[in-house]
This record gives sequence, C-alpha cells and structure tokens, in this order.
Amino acid sequence: MKLTLRVWRQKNADAPGAMSTYQVDDISQDMSFLEMLDTLNEELILAGDDPVAFDHDCREGICGACSLVINGDAHGPERTTTCQLHMRSFQDGDTIDIEPWRASAFPVVKDLVVDRSAFDRIIQAGGYISAPTGTAPDAHATPVPKPDADFAFEHAECIGCGACVAACPNGSAMLFTSAKINHLNVLPQGAPERETRVLDMVEQMDTEGFGGCTLTGECATACPKGIPLPSISAMNKEWLRATRKVRR
Repeated sequence: MKLTLRVWRQKNADAPGAMSTYQVDDISQDMSFLEMLDTLNEELILAGDDPVAFDHDCREGICGACSLVINGDAHGPERTTTCQLHMRSFQDGDTIDIEPWRASAFPVVKDLVVDRSAFDRIIQAGGYISAPTGTAPDAHATPVPKPDADFAFEHAECIGCGACVAACPNGSAMLFTSAKINHLNVLPQGAPERETRVLDMVEQMDTEGFGGCTLTGECATACPKGIPLPSISAMNKEWLRATRKVRR
C-alpha cells in the first residue's frame, strides 16, 4: 500500500503546531497502525529528520496509551484501540489525517503525545477502597450478587485511554469518571467511601477543566471497551444520593 499521511507536528505545548505531509510506501495490510508509524519514523530517522512522537506501551489493547485521532475518529474507523487497528481498514492511495486528542484538559506534550495525568488525579481523588493489609481473602469470602458483579466487571473494563474525552464535542470526562465510580460503588468493598468517592471524583473532574456532559453519546460510541452511556446516569444518581446524605 502507498499512503499519504498528514500528521500533526508540535514541538511542545507552547509551540504552534501544524499538519505535515509524508508519503509511505510498501505498507502491508497486516501491519498495525502503530507499526505503520514505526515505518514512517524509520524513514524519517534515516533521512536525518525528527521522528513523530506518539504514545504507546503494551500494543495489546489493554493499557490505553495509544491515543490518536485518525481521520477525525478517536482510535480510527474501527471500535478498537489504535494499536489493534490494522492497515487493512484503509485502501491503497488513501490520505490519512493523524492528530492528538483534542481537549483542554489534555495538553499536547509533543506531536501526537498528550498529558493525560488529569485522569490520574481523578483516580487519586477517590478511586480506591479501604482494605486491611495482610493476605488476600478467599474469593468467596465476600458474597456479591451476580448482577452487581456483572455491573462492576462491565465498568472495570475501562482502560482510561481518553477516547471518550476526544470524541465528546464538549471534552467531557463523564464516561471515564462514571466507569471508575460505578465499578467500586456497586461492590461491598467500596461501600465505606461510596459517598465521598463520587463527590470527590466529580469535583476533581470539574477542577481539571473537562467540559460538561450533554449526553450526545459520542463517548460511548468511541469507547473501545464498550462502556455504556447509561453509566453516566448511574453516576449522576450516585452523586445525588451522596449530596442528599451529606446535607442531612
């Protein structure tokens, strides 16, 4: 395959950025999207140019590091992570636009790399449970009803990639925050911090400068792990419950 790549290049957060155009040849349809970028960077290095900076780690669709907007879609045309997107999703001769996540809470570090530490601070605000130290308890020591276990597992699948923020026209982090809150709040182990968790995490989310949610649904559509949109409604109910309890 022969492709034209229009890639966002930006030296740092303070420098102006712009799209740069590159031609790549002999791209196999079996390559992953990141392997295609590796090929581009090899050519740039051999030519004495600065390679394109992009974020990646496991390349197995687990860590959520591979954050790219491809032709206007978070992670590209398939509902998967960028590292699991393969070049057979494109056609020979295609022009592909590659950009970083676009959100004020995710400032650009360099080129396609953004700072997503805002997510870390939301987790630090309440994404934990009180647990005694010592050996791990038996799996059946704390019975959990199956509907609750299924609900928790569904939300625990969130990998914190940020596609929900990138896809949202408002740059909202509600889907991410709701997944982390609902995962723990439904379990008995998360009960001690149930009220403070939702209040603190939502407050931190607002402090980080994420936009407000208008339930357009783009976040759930872009989520590679399929976190459902009703997750946000469940979190809102938790927030109202916690607010009323604190006011009493």
